[in-house]
Amino acid sequence: MSHFLTLSLCFLCLLIGAIAVPEPELRSLLEFRKGIHDGSSIKPISWSDTNTLSDPKKCPDSWTGISCDPDTGSITGINLNRLGLSGELKFSTLIGLTSLRNLSLSGNNFTGRLVPQLGSIPSLNLLDLSDNEFYGPIPGRISDLYGLNYLNLSANKFQGGFPSGFRNLQQLRSLDLHRNELWGDIREIFSELRNLEFVDLSCNGFHGGLSLSVDNISSVSNTLHHLNLSHNALSGGFFTEEDIGLFRNLEVLDLENNQINSVLPSFGSLPSLKILKLGSNQLFGNVPEKLLQSSIQLQELDLSRNGFTGSLREINSSSLNVLNLSFNGLSGDLPSTLKRCLVIDLSWNMFSGDVSVVQEWEATPELLDLSSNHLSGILPNFTSSFARLSVLNIRNNSLGGTLPSLWDKSGVSQLSVVDLSSNRFIGLIPSSFFTFTSLTSLNLSMNNLMGPIPFRSSHASELLAIRFEPQMELLDLSTNSLTGMLPGDIGTMEKMKVLNLSNNKLSGELPSDLNKLSDLEFLDLSNNAFNGQIPDKLPSHMTGFNVSKNNLSGTVPESLRGYPHSSFFPGNSKLNLPGGTPGNPAPNVLASPSKPRSHKRMNIVIIVASVGAALMVMVVLFAIYRTKHKKYQGRSGFADPATTRDVKLGRSSRPSFLNFSSNAQNPSSSLSFSNDHLLTPNSRSLSGQQELPTEISELPVGDIASSATAIPNLLDDYPVTSGRKSSAGGSPSSSSPRFSDQPVVLDVYSPDRLAGELFFLDASLKFTVEELSRAPAEVLGRSSHGTLYKATLDSGHMLKVKWLRVGLVRHKKDFAKEVKKIGSLKHPDIVPLRAYYWGPREQERLLLSDYIRGDNLAFHLYETSPRRNTRMTFTQRLKVAVDVAQCLLYLHDRATPHGNLKPTNIILTGPEHTVKLTDYCIHRLMTQAGVAEQTLNMSALGYCAPELASAAKPMPTLRSDVYTFGVILMELLTRRSAGDIISGQPGAVDLTDWVRLCDHEGRRMDCIDRDISGGEEISKAMEEMLGVSLRCIVPVNERPNIRQVLDDLSSILSS
Repeated sequence: MSHFLTLSLCFLCLLIGAIAVPEPELRSLLEFRKGIHDGSSIKPISWSDTNTLSDPKKCPDSWTGISCDPDTGSITGINLNRLGLSGELKFSTLIGLTSLRNLSLSGNNFTGRLVPQLGSIPSLNLLDLSDNEFYGPIPGRISDLYGLNYLNLSANKFQGGFPSGFRNLQQLRSLDLHRNELWGDIREIFSELRNLEFVDLSCNGFHGGLSLSVDNISSVSNTLHHLNLSHNALSGGFFTEEDIGLFRNLEVLDLENNQINSVLPSFGSLPSLKILKLGSNQLFGNVPEKLLQSSIQLQELDLSRNGFTGSLREINSSSLNVLNLSFNGLSGDLPSTLKRCLVIDLSWNMFSGDVSVVQEWEATPELLDLSSNHLSGILPNFTSSFARLSVLNIRNNSLGGTLPSLWDKSGVSQLSVVDLSSNRFIGLIPSSFFTFTSLTSLNLSMNNLMGPIPFRSSHASELLAIRFEPQMELLDLSTNSLTGMLPGDIGTMEKMKVLNLSNNKLSGELPSDLNKLSDLEFLDLSNNAFNGQIPDKLPSHMTGFNVSKNNLSGTVPESLRGYPHSSFFPGNSKLNLPGGTPGNPAPNVLASPSKPRSHKRMNIVIIVASVGAALMVMVVLFAIYRTKHKKYQGRSGFADPATTRDVKLGRSSRPSFLNFSSNAQNPSSSLSFSNDHLLTPNSRSLSGQQELPTEISELPVGDIASSATAIPNLLDDYPVTSGRKSSAGGSPSSSSPRFSDQPVVLDVYSPDRLAGELFFLDASLKFTVEELSRAPAEVLGRSSHGTLYKATLDSGHMLKVKWLRVGLVRHKKDFAKEVKKIGSLKHPDIVPLRAYYWGPREQERLLLSDYIRGDNLAFHLYETSPRRNTRMTFTQRLKVAVDVAQCLLYLHDRATPHGNLKPTNIILTGPEHTVKLTDYCIHRLMTQAGVAEQTLNMSALGYCAPELASAAKPMPTLRSDVYTFGVILMELLTRRSAGDIISGQPGAVDLTDWVRLCDHEGRRMDCIDRDISGGEEISKAMEEMLGVSLRCIVPVNERPNIRQVLDDLSSILSS
C-alpha cells in the first residue's frame, strides 16, 4: 500500500511539473509587455509580474490574449487583435518563447521594427501584424520560419525590397503584404513563391511585367486561389495563354490600377475563376468572349477604364453579379442577350442603336448604367422587366419621345436613383415620378420637357402634394421648358439637399415654405420668371445658391448676404442687396455727384492729363519692350506665326471670344502686340533659357481685370529662372517669380461665330456654340499647350478656356475617347473638365473648365508685393501638401498620372487655402511630339523626373508624378523655385541637388525657409517632411507610391 502511494505522489509531481510554464517564458512575456501602452485601449492588458497569479508556476492563460499548451504549459499564443493598444514593440524579447505558434497583433497602433531575431522562433505558424504602424524593412531571416503557415504584414509602413528566401517557406499558404511601401520586380517575386493559396501584394511599388516563364510560376500556379497585385506599377504584357492556363485553381485575380498594356488571353482554361478585376490599365483589343459565357463561372468582371474596342453581341453568363465595362471604346448595339447580372455598368462607351433592346434581357439588375453613349430610341417602361431595379442612369444619350411612368399600377418599386438628363425627352413629366417614397434622387435636366412640375398629380390645380412622406434628396429639373408656380407644399420635402430648377419658365412667388428645407445644400432657381421676395429663413450654410435672372424684389435676407453678387444679379432689378447696387456691383469711380460743377471740370482736366501722361509712358515702355523683344526673338526663335494672334491693350471694352481670322486688323489707334510673348514690367527675365527651341515658361499677365474691378491672378505658369544666381544664404525672393498688380484688359478679336461642335462632359452646364462665340474673353497666360483665356458666358458663369496649339493634338477619335475619360474624373479639389470644342480647322481645339478665383501656390510662395499680406505658415504649407497628395491619390487610384504638376497648377482659394488642382492629364490628348515638348518644359522648370527626361518617347507615369510632388514639397519647405541655380555650393546645380547635398552634409537647417524656421532649430515635423521629399526623388524603382507619401504627410500633420 505504501509503495502504491509513493508512486502516485511521484506521478502527481511529474504532472504538475509538466503543466508548469517555464520561468524564462514568463520573463520574456513580461519584457514584451513593457512596450505595450493600454491607457486608451478597449480592454486593458492585465499582464503584470508573477506575484499576481494564483499559482506563479502555472500557465498565465487568465491573462488577456495568452494561450498555452495544455500538456506542457508553454506559451503558444499571443492574440491582441483590435484592442486599441499602442507602443513601440521590441520583438527581440520574444525569442525566449520557444513554443510560440500564434502571434497576432492586428488592428492596433503598434510601431517598431521587425528584427532578424524573430526568425529564431521556428515554432511560429501564424504571424499577423496587419493594420499597425510598423516600419523598416522586412528582415530576410523571416524565411527561417520554416513552419510558418500564415503571414500578414499588411497596412503598415514596411519599406524596401521584397525579402529573399521566401522559397524556404514551403508550409506558407497565405501571404498578405498589401498597403506597404515595398518594391521589387514581380518576375523575381513569383520565382520565390511556393505552394501559396492566397497572395495579396496590392498597394505597393512592385514593377515589371506579367510575361513570365513557366519556370517562374510553376511552383505556385497549381495551388494559388487568390492573387491581388492591384495598385502597383506593373507594366508591359499580360500573362500569355500558356501561362494563365497554369493557374487552374485560380478564383480571384485582381490587377486593377496598374499600367499593363496588352490584349487579353481567352481565359478559357480557368473554369474556377470567379472574380476578375483588370480596371484602370492600358489593355486593348476585344473583350474575350469566354468571359461572358457560362463556360467560366465568373461572378464579377471589371474591365473598366481601359481601351477595349469592338462590340458585345451576347452575354450568356449565368453566374455574373457585377459587370463593369465602363470607360472603354466599345461600340455597336447593346448586347441582344444578357442572361444574369445584378450590377451592369456599360457607361462611357460608344454603344449606339435602340435602347429598347434591354427589354429582351433576362437579367433583373439592381443597377443599370448606360450613360454617356450614343443610344437612341424611346425609353421603355422598366417596371415589368426590372422589378429589382434601384439605380437607373441613362444620362447623356440621344433618347427621345415622352417619359414612361417607370412604375406599374401596383405602385411597387425599388427605384431610388433615376438620371435621364442630357437626352431629348419631350412632353410632360409623369406624375408617378413624385408619387412614391422610394425615390431619393431624380435628374431630368437638359431635356425638352414642358408643363408644370407634377408634384401632386396631373389633375391637381396646385403643384405639390406628396402622398407619403417623401425621401427625395436631389431634384434637378434644370434646363427644360417647365412652366407654372412653385407651391408652398414644397416644404414637405424636408430631406431635400439639392434643388435645381434653373433655366426654365417657372413663375410666381417663391413660397415661404422653402424655409422648411433645413438640410438644403444647393439651391438654384436662376433664369426663370419668379417674382416677389426671397424667403427670409433659407439655410445660410448652402454651398451653392443662385436666384439671378428672375424678377425678384425687396431686400436680400441678412442670412444670404454672404453669397457673391452673381447669386442675385444680373436680373432682379428691384432686388436690394445692402452694400451693393442692383446689377452693378462696382459703381463708377469717376462719378462724384456731391462735388460742385467747377470741381468736376477740374477733376476731368486732371484725369485727362493723367491719362495722357500714362499713355505716353506706356508708349515709351512699349517701344523699349518691342526693341528688346525683337532681339530676344532673334536669339531664341520663339516666334510662332501659326499660333501668334493680335490682341490690343484696352481699357473698358470687352469683345467677343477667340477670333480665328488671320487677317483681322487692329484699329490704328490701338497698341498691338503678340499675346504669345506678353510680359508685365515685373516679369522675370527669360535670359537663362534662351537656347531652348520651344517655349518653356508660361507668361504671366498680372491681374486680368476690367476697368472697374480687379480679377484675381490665375496664371498657367511663370518664368522660373531670372538669369541671376541666388546665394546659398540669401533670400529666396531674389530669384523668385514676380507678379504684377497692375490691372490689364486684353481684348481678343473673334469671328462672328464658331462653326464647330461643342461636346459637354458635365450635364450641369449647358450653353451654345454661339454663346461661347460672343463670350467676353481675357487672356490669362500661355503654356507649352497653348493660350489660356477666361470667358464669361451670358449667364455670368466664368470658364477657363485652353486654346490648344496647332500640331500637338491627337486625331479626333482618339482625342474624344481620352477627353471623355478625363471629364469623368470628379473630385471636390480637382477642377473638372466641363466641355470641349472641336472646330473645322486644326487650330480650333478648345478645352473648357471652370474659372477658379484664387492665386496659385507659386504666387503664395514667391510674391513679394504688398498684395500678398503674410507668408504661409508651416502648418498651412503642410496642409496644402496633404491636400495635393489626396488629389493625386484620387488620380493614381484610377491609373491616371497628372503629368503636368507644378505650383502654378495648384490654385489656393479662400482664407483656408483650399487646394484646387488644374491642368491634369493634358498629355493624354497630345501627340508624342506634344508630350515631348511638355516634358522639355517640365525639365527646364525643374519638375521632370530623370527617367522621363532621358526617355526617347517620354510619357508621364505615376512615379514621375511622385518625383514632381517631391520637388514641390522642397519648394514648400525652402521657398526656392525648382529651377533656381544655387551658387556657392560645390556639386549643387538645382534645388533637388542642393537639398540632397545639405541632407548629406547634415545641414538640413540651411534648407528650411527662415519664415517658418525662425532661424532656430527646425522642428521634427519639418525634418520629417523634408525626409518625405527626399524619398520622392530617389530612383524610380525605389520611389514610394503616392498613397505611401500621403500616409506619411498625414501622420506628420496629425502629430
